[in-house]
Amino acid sequence: MAWTGIWAAVFHWFVSVFNACDYMRYVTGFSSESFGMYVGIIYLIKGVEELVNEFEIAGPAGGYLACMIAILYFASVYALEKLGSGEIWRAGSEASSPTTPMLCFCTVFWVGLSRIPGTIQSTHVARIPVTESFKPAQPRSWLIDFWNLEVKWVFVAMPFGFLVMLLFYYDHNVSSITAQARQFPLKKPGGFHWDFFLLGCTTFVAGILGLPMPNGLIPQAPVHTDSLTVYMTGLRIIPTAEGEDIEIRRPVVTAEAVVEQRVSHFVMGVALIGTMTGPLLAVLHTMPNAVFAGVFFVVGWGSIESNGILQKIRKRKIWLYIGIQFFAVAACVAISHTLAAVGFPVLVLLLVPLRTLVVPGWFKLKELQILDEFTTTNKMVLASLGGKPALPENSKEDD
Repeated sequence: MAWTGIWAAVFHWFVSVFNACDYMRYVTGFSSESFGMYVGIIYLIKGVEELVNEFEIAGPAGGYLACMIAILYFASVYALEKLGSGEIWRAGSEASSPTTPMLCFCTVFWVGLSRIPGTIQSTHVARIPVTESFKPAQPRSWLIDFWNLEVKWVFVAMPFGFLVMLLFYYDHNVSSITAQARQFPLKKPGGFHWDFFLLGCTTFVAGILGLPMPNGLIPQAPVHTDSLTVYMTGLRIIPTAEGEDIEIRRPVVTAEAVVEQRVSHFVMGVALIGTMTGPLLAVLHTMPNAVFAGVFFVVGWGSIESNGILQKIRKRKIWLYIGIQFFAVAACVAISHTLAAVGFPVLVLLLVPLRTLVVPGWFKLKELQILDEFTTTNKMVLASLGGKPALPENSKEDD
């Protein structure tokens, strides 16, 4: 695994040096929505797998309690999010996303409930395993002795490193693009090539330390940007034919600006280091695995519910478009649960040429203009990706 990370880092550096991230400007809602749907489904599957594992670890009683905690955690977060996004809470001029406070509140509540003395506490559920502070989970040194590996195995790791790079190439760059998508009024350009170069550096460090390799997270990528976005609630007045004194009023929420800074990113990085300290490790150990299963449900369903695939107009051509997206999602989910799962990054990356080269032949120009759009249209962001791209359908005559 260490050499897989090293090779992946080398490929990251090659891609960034030769500005290959420019290709990602061709990403539209077709590929980003399909991959977002795939990730959401995988989260739901992982949540179910976690709960099934609880029955093997803690027995029937512990498994049942874990299921109740996970399901009620998801239900409470979902209900509070819907309540917080209701019009009654948007009476002021500014609005913000309530997601983070609801997650924190529900996490504390359900972790505390699992520790109530009596029957609940005596029903043992699996909790997050921890080690000593700043110590590897396995009995080894911090640094993996990758230099002692035979030369042939070094080169065996090369194709796997390339596959990791392909996955990160799509996952990280699409995550970055969706975090700078058209709904956010950003004014500063992005640094896609430099970011990908830095991702190679962190992948290298993760490889030699034996840590999970860092990468983007598409469903949650825009959450940080959304939390930094200043929303204003206006009033849309719709006149009626019944008279001048009768009108329909509806609130309209618009994004006015984004607080573009680097402090919050830095604080999150420092906070992650803090989770390796003794006191916070003790706190983490109090958390049942079922809470994380609930988080998987929240994140997975949030990605699916808000996905553009489920928000298309129901017409024949629209269903064809949605069917292609669902086929792509199903193929990604299927290959992830077979021995060919290592080739999953290739399948994901093929979504972009599928949309730009194949799909335009099945639809008219106006249909694609309604159904799909570039994930990012911000001029400052596109300037970091080599400029605005041109899709094949824009060059063909409409019928």
